[in-house]
Amino acid sequence: MTDSAVEILLIEDNPCDVELTLHLLKSSHLTNHIEVARDGAQALDFIFCTGSYAHCSIDNGPRVILLDLKLPKVDGLEVLQKIKSDPRTRMIPVVVLTSSREERDIVESYQLGVNSYIVKPVNFEQFTEAVRQIGLYWRLLNQPPVS
Repeated sequence: MTDSAVEILLIEDNPCDVELTLHLLKSSHLTNHIEVARDGAQALDFIFCTGSYAHCSIDNGPRVILLDLKLPKVDGLEVLQKIKSDPRTRMIPVVVLTSSREERDIVESYQLGVNSYIVKPVNFEQFTEAVRQIGLYWRLLNQPPVS
């Protein structure tokens, strides 16, 4: 990782979804610096600058987080809870991008403070458009508070 600020943190364990999402975001010219965490523990280390990311600065954290819920090591809902309960990270927009349509996951995500909940489309074209729209909105249209 470089010293520059991360624009998007993609937290996803499915290698195909990682590859496709990265390709779509980069080919749409929506971001320059994307970091990928492949499990919840790695994501928390990155966000809070612990473990192998202890040399990083929390000030260079992501501008938006794309979070899958079904993750190894630490579940996505627990990752979300930790992000939104810490004053240093609670303002980072978190978009759940998951295959789960379970009502309890949707409700709990919003109760924990998620900014958006999107069910991954199964259809390739729909998935492509969903990722493009996510990138467009959260990187170019959304106006975050100045920290």
